[in-house]
Amino acid sequence: MVVNSDVLQLSKKLIKCRSVTPKNDGAIEIVESELLKAGFDCFRVDRGGICNLFARWGEKNHKRTFGFNGHTDVVPVGDVSSWSCDPFGGAIKNGFLYGRGAADMKTAVAAFVIAAKEVTEEQIFDGALVLMLTGDEEADATDGTVAILDWMKANDESMSVCLVGEPTCSEAMGDTIKIGRRGSLSAVITFQGVQGHSAYPERALNPLPIVAKLVSRITDHELDQGTDYFDPSTLTITSIDTGNTATNVIPQSCEVMLNIRFNDAHSSGSLLNWLESEAQKIENESRVKVSIKAKVSGESFITKPGELSNLALSAIYNIIGAEAKLSTSGGTSDARFVREHCPVVEFGLLGTTLHQVDEHVNVKHVHQLKIIYKNILTNYFVQ
Repeated sequence: MVVNSDVLQLSKKLIKCRSVTPKNDGAIEIVESELLKAGFDCFRVDRGGICNLFARWGEKNHKRTFGFNGHTDVVPVGDVSSWSCDPFGGAIKNGFLYGRGAADMKTAVAAFVIAAKEVTEEQIFDGALVLMLTGDEEADATDGTVAILDWMKANDESMSVCLVGEPTCSEAMGDTIKIGRRGSLSAVITFQGVQGHSAYPERALNPLPIVAKLVSRITDHELDQGTDYFDPSTLTITSIDTGNTATNVIPQSCEVMLNIRFNDAHSSGSLLNWLESEAQKIENESRVKVSIKAKVSGESFITKPGELSNLALSAIYNIIGAEAKLSTSGGTSDARFVREHCPVVEFGLLGTTLHQVDEHVNVKHVHQLKIIYKNILTNYFVQ
């Protein structure tokens, strides 16, 4: 283990930045400085108060342009007193690097920055490298990677393929590569009845029995049985709320919150149409007014196994001897935006402590990740 390696030192510098989304606290500038010294052309793509960076080494729009995507913003630390060390200290204890962003995903940013620098310094090859860094992944994600992709389109910049450095491994380093993600649709269904006294239910229109019927129908409905690359889609009720604190009052209204994680058998539009159809049926049956407000975080997508995933599989096996599985599990990531531009996969460290108190990663894995990224780049450009 090389304690003073470039990748570890850069990881610690980034962790020391208190870049709780949407704050930057100098994180983007640290990366920009590293890349400028290595001869990269760097462009700030700040938007909506968010700091973003686009960096390129090599010819613009080269037919073989490898891209990395990552974020330097982090989630809040929670109760600081529950941490065993400063969450922004970058402490190393017993071979582990601690701090907010250690797993998600400042170490991966450091790994691909150093890998990119080393490849450009050590080799002459026919190709180009692009690095996309954002400070808006953990929040609304409207002015981060999306802003960079908008800027790229406006400035005629492109990537052939892209790797997102999100923590993908579930139990052991190198065990999982993400080749796609499920879509995510959240909805609030509002049921509007007539308030009344519980002793005189005939004078009211209680929305709660209607809520129960609709919830039962949609949760009992099988969305699908899974597809070639995805597990079955899921619908989860996350809240049922009337705001009623009185036992003798029939509530006027009720809100049901739900989330659907869906595979490539659906689109957000088809699922919303289904929800609205079920809501209309229950409204026609009951006279309770039903309305739906929905928000889509992303559509499902897949990068089918091929050149890009094979490069990652080969590099992981060559460096650490692990046979990674191809997965589409988990929540959303910025890969959902990149996939509209070029083929994209995700690979990073273990995600077992991300967003937790005492978030940490194995220092050995940080070094391995840098070497794996470097191996992927080397093999990509020699093909």
